[in-house]
Amino acid sequence: MRHGKKFNHLGRTADHRQAMLANMAISLIMHKRITTTLAKAKALKKYVEPLITRSKDDSTNSRRVVFRYLQNKEALKELYGVVAEKVGDRPGGYTRVIKLGSRLGDGADIAFIELVDFDENMAKAPKAAKRTRRGGKKKAEAVAEAPVAEAPAEEAAAEEAKAE
Repeated sequence: MRHGKKFNHLGRTADHRQAMLANMAISLIMHKRITTTLAKAKALKKYVEPLITRSKDDSTNSRRVVFRYLQNKEALKELYGVVAEKVGDRPGGYTRVIKLGSRLGDGADIAFIELVDFDENMAKAPKAAKRTRRGGKKKAEAVAEAPVAEAPAEEAAAEEAKAE
């Protein structure tokens, strides 16, 4: 029975799990993106998001609480400096988990987890126009008419050449 099973134990003892999640949280804060198994990424998301929320309030108490989880001064500086500045106006959802497929060795589901505001590719990527297969002839006719509109520009260039 699974009564009271609130989180994934990840097949580890409590001390091992806490140390692993702390190390993964430090790596995520420092590198902004890490690749791991899907189960660990989901567990890390629950672990690190409250820490990021607490980092918005830069007080001595909140720093001490977060340091109790991370135990790394450099990660604390990065979290309260760069990360807190970027996520200051975001109400939650600081991380994104993207599935990558299966690992060849054991078939485990692999995913990467990243901080949302630090992904340059997703922020700059323009949304492509929706392509449909319906009405393709109308677009082809519009493209055929396009060179006709350029003809006045060629005539203007020819007139400038005559003037010289």
